[in-house]
Amino acid sequence: MIKPDGVARGLVGEIISRIERKGLKITALKMLHINREKAESHYAEHKNKEFYNMLVDYITSGPCVAMVVEGEDAINVVRAMVGATDPKKALPGTIRGDLAMFISRNIVHASDSKESAKREISLFFTEDEIFRYERSDDRFLYLS
Repeated sequence: MIKPDGVARGLVGEIISRIERKGLKITALKMLHINREKAESHYAEHKNKEFYNMLVDYITSGPCVAMVVEGEDAINVVRAMVGATDPKKALPGTIRGDLAMFISRNIVHASDSKESAKREISLFFTEDEIFRYERSDDRFLYLS
């Protein structure tokens, strides 16, 4: 997900381009304004933490771009591309390392497990909004 700061700063194309250039496939994509109820569900695992309300307030403060990304080990690959949660600790070359400065405005969210991904995808997409298709290079994945 591209958070409100990524949208406001005009980084949507840059982030999508990085994902696609890596060889991952975007199978669902939408811009939305997340309501408080969905935000609370999205961040449910942080409910009892002191920063919970700040997370919910921020993610509901402007439009986000939600997406479903597929590919070989997609969750780990995307998390590596995103970089550390604190952009000051994120390596150069990562999205946060290159494009963010503050942990409270760290541009993107990436699911940390298959279970989280399934739960988060179901918050923002219906099954008929997720597309199955073959990228031009998919047929070459198993040749190497």
